[in-house]
Amino acid sequence: MDFSLDPEIVSLKKMVRDFADREIAPHAAGWSERHEFPVEVFHQLGRLGLMGMLLPERWGGAEAGHVAYVAVMEELGRADQSVAAAWNAHSTIASLPLALFGTDEQKERWLRPLAEGQKLAAFGLTEPDAGSDAAGIITRARRADGGWILNGAKLFISNAGTAMTLGVTVLAQTGVSEAGRKEFGAFFVPTGTAGYGLGEPLKKLGWGALDTRELSFTDCFVGDDHVIGDPRAGLTHFLSALDPGRISVAALSLSLAQAALEMGLEYSKERHQFGRPISSFQAIGHKLADMATEVEAARWLVYRAAWLADEGLPHRKEAAMAKLYASEVANRVASASVQIHGGYGWMRESRIARFYSDAKILEIGEGTSEIQRNIISRLILDAPTR
Repeated sequence: MDFSLDPEIVSLKKMVRDFADREIAPHAAGWSERHEFPVEVFHQLGRLGLMGMLLPERWGGAEAGHVAYVAVMEELGRADQSVAAAWNAHSTIASLPLALFGTDEQKERWLRPLAEGQKLAAFGLTEPDAGSDAAGIITRARRADGGWILNGAKLFISNAGTAMTLGVTVLAQTGVSEAGRKEFGAFFVPTGTAGYGLGEPLKKLGWGALDTRELSFTDCFVGDDHVIGDPRAGLTHFLSALDPGRISVAALSLSLAQAALEMGLEYSKERHQFGRPISSFQAIGHKLADMATEVEAARWLVYRAAWLADEGLPHRKEAAMAKLYASEVANRVASASVQIHGGYGWMRESRIARFYSDAKILEIGEGTSEIQRNIISRLILDAPTR
């Protein structure tokens, strides 16, 4: 078994680290404090070929695979979680439904500018009363002459209101089947469409530079050519993009855990008490050892899920495990690193405080820890006994 990355991915990882250290990390605290979305950084990521890593080359993507994607996420998230979270949302749930189910005309019209980094995208699923229960959404789309009329609201939607946002893919109820089940469609709504409203940016505990808003749809008309895939199977289409999304959030979690570990190590060597660095005290050394062990365990859960995805092998259980474990490790390691930093770690101007604030959402977004445990338990209970 060879756990080393391909030389091409190693070179890519180094290139992204150099870019992130130069163009992201020095400015991240300021962006977060000002709640400023760094548009130019995303244009630069596009020029580097990183905005369509999971998308087909035919439509301007890199088609680099999940392992390469995880490697890039490690470096972006190590520099700043807000930038990495925006890149993640754009690269997975906002783009993959178009790539998987869009027509050639839709891909040329919308997917290409997303893949090339000219534009950014969002996906509208969550509502005030529907999150983990995706089938509980009440935003509706009814047929009209030549298209559909949308009415409803979405909440906690990332990337929808930036200066480079192309539009949002919205999941809406389209009817009820003969068996009495709700049917859903996915609709691409371009920014500026009449009846589509953007709320003010939401003030969050973390991810300060990530654009997050409530969206409203009031008699919002979109043509038939804005329907992505089957207008009765939009929920199924969306669920097909969840496994890559879980791997990507697991990678985002891994990046935070690694950054928090590095900060804890560095500070423990610099901080002196009782005439010596605090890293020399056994209590601190053991804490760092536990942190490093958990980060390493999370790393290989994440990379294994990514490798299975690249090989075309079943990976739903592994993606859920990686997301569950890595997100919880990120929270434990960030908390332990704050403890190592002591009072300084509780100050807003400290880097670890920002990462600590960013950590909790990782256990919530892209399926809560509770949902991941439901998925894992169902899959292992249904699996044949060895």
